[in-house]
Amino acid sequence: MYEKMKLSWFSNLKGDTLAGIVVALALIPEAIAFSIIAGVDPKVGLYASFAICVIIAFTGGRSGMISAATGAMALLMITLVKEHGLEYLLAATLLTGVLQIVAGYLRLADLMRFVSRSVVTGFVNALAILIFMAQLPELTGVTWHVYAMTLAGLGIIYLFPYVPMIGKAIPSPLVCIVVLTAVYLVTGMEIRSVGDMGELPDSLPIFLWPDVPLNLETLMIILPYALMLTVVGLLESMMTATIIDDLTDTKSDKNHECKGQGIANIGSGLIGGMAGCAMIGQSVINIKSGGRRRLSTLMAGVVLLLMVVFLADWVSQIPMAALVAVMIMVAIGTFSWSSLRDVKKHPLSSNIVMVATVVVTVGTHNLAIGVFVGVLLAAMFFANKVGNILYIGSEEAEDGAHRIYKVVGQVFFASSERFGEAFDFKETVENVTIDLSRAHFWDITAVQTLDRVVIKFRREGTEVELIGLNEASATIVDRYAVHDDPAAVEKLMGGH
Repeated sequence: MYEKMKLSWFSNLKGDTLAGIVVALALIPEAIAFSIIAGVDPKVGLYASFAICVIIAFTGGRSGMISAATGAMALLMITLVKEHGLEYLLAATLLTGVLQIVAGYLRLADLMRFVSRSVVTGFVNALAILIFMAQLPELTGVTWHVYAMTLAGLGIIYLFPYVPMIGKAIPSPLVCIVVLTAVYLVTGMEIRSVGDMGELPDSLPIFLWPDVPLNLETLMIILPYALMLTVVGLLESMMTATIIDDLTDTKSDKNHECKGQGIANIGSGLIGGMAGCAMIGQSVINIKSGGRRRLSTLMAGVVLLLMVVFLADWVSQIPMAALVAVMIMVAIGTFSWSSLRDVKKHPLSSNIVMVATVVVTVGTHNLAIGVFVGVLLAAMFFANKVGNILYIGSEEAEDGAHRIYKVVGQVFFASSERFGEAFDFKETVENVTIDLSRAHFWDITAVQTLDRVVIKFRREGTEVELIGLNEASATIVDRYAVHDDPAAVEKLMGGH
């Protein structure tokens, strides 16, 4: 137990501590920005990021992953806040947490196995594009100083690791933030800083139960929003966990993560924070800065709160250009550049799925819709591909009165039409044998098509024998087939 705890928390002390500080600095402007998007006070996003980070460090199923207030979640809150106010948002946050815990116990995270690698790649690329696009307001209509500072920041981030002795010891994003802040303070240049984003809180969060009526009407107001927040939050968290799994070559417990996200959101709602989820940008910052264990997530939350409450005067002086440089680094590091090289090598269907996921996600700014479209397209392409793997051959017996059809492949909704059209019902034979020993029937559509084939042969006066059904296929055919039931046959064939 002690060794396991030591490995999870304290096996990477320096790396996790420094990475946590970098993440905390990057979280501040984003939490403020997401609060503004949702239409609430900056304190709501900052308190949420603190609470979710700290709680998920203990309850999450993926060490080294950062969870906090996010833009994807904030976009879903706009209408609720505008029409009903902050108190209903806090109530929706609590309900979101409960639903996510339920999802964890129902093991809904196991559905992630139906998300293809093409969808994950598209999701990653779309997030990288969205992260970059989110920085454009800070680079539009500004003076040359901002561009100079941003370029200098990128230079520090990418070149500092090559400095002998200390290059690998200190995270370059942290060096970037410290150096550019010092330059900003010394020169006094007129550029935006964190303080310009909004007022930072001046007190620690307190317990805050939502002031809403506990009745069915309230539930009907918050339930649709809570459901959307639950789906988007878990989807983004599961996808981010998959990406961090790949970056660190380790595994995560995604159902455990669902429960952890739920507990964290409940904790956030109880101190006046908004719902949140895993953040791919900050998670990548954490990993790239050397964070690996739960301590890095805990440090990010604790340092965030300490800085915004006790060091607000200093934190407010951090130039936005420094944080923009860090986020551009994240966008560049997140984008799967190999996916561009692989376009020529990968099947057209995989490329279409990847591009569609990117386009829909970027176009709607909704990760859930983008992933849904990608999964749907991947399923359709897969069904079409498997449906085409169907061969039906035939041979005539020596007496000329008997034909044997041999079916090879999968028979289901996508291939049932081909199956039904492969037989010659007008041929003058007394007996037909359909050999299904190398076929598999998957669904009701396949069974109904088999019924029609048998019935059509019998109406032409041909005796039909089915042989070779495997156990699984025989079970579904015996249960749903109606070709031996005269009344059901008439109903199936439309009474004709």
